[in-house]
Amino acid sequence: MPHLINEYIKEPVVRVVGEGTEPKICSIKEALALASEMGLDLVEISPNVNPPVCKLMNYQKFLYEQKKKEKERKAKSAKMLVKEIRLGPQTDDHDFEFKLKHAQRFLQEGNKVKVDVFFKGRTIIYKEQGEQKLLKFAEALLEYGKPEQMPRLEGKKMLMIIAPIKKK
Repeated sequence: MPHLINEYIKEPVVRVVGEGTEPKICSIKEALALASEMGLDLVEISPNVNPPVCKLMNYQKFLYEQKKKEKERKAKSAKMLVKEIRLGPQTDDHDFEFKLKHAQRFLQEGNKVKVDVFFKGRTIIYKEQGEQKLLKFAEALLEYGKPEQMPRLEGKKMLMIIAPIKKK
């Protein structure tokens, strides 16, 4: 439980605040009597001050509101996916343009694009060609996204990540 409530509050004297009451300092017994009289809970909201601050509120309703706000906040946060596009070191212009259009669409939707050049067998000798392909790809997408990391070789793959540009 993140907050101490009612009889779990161990301080002898507390500062009571809440809607419909004047802020005042009183004993814990008085504060509990006031809370039960109003049909509310006494919740310790600031335990590190002297005397601790306790608020009169409906604690279950408060928890419900907190969960609801948290859920809304999570729903509003952007869910960014990473879409993957694979090229070869000798990918033709038509295929390159086709994959470029897909990448543009992914970036416009707000997703990151991971572009990789896969080297099969002995094509690893074309590392420079692969890097040039990736840089050409990034350059063609500059108005939609910016490279988050430059091309780097990982095993038989050379990859680069392009992040979407934030809309204003």
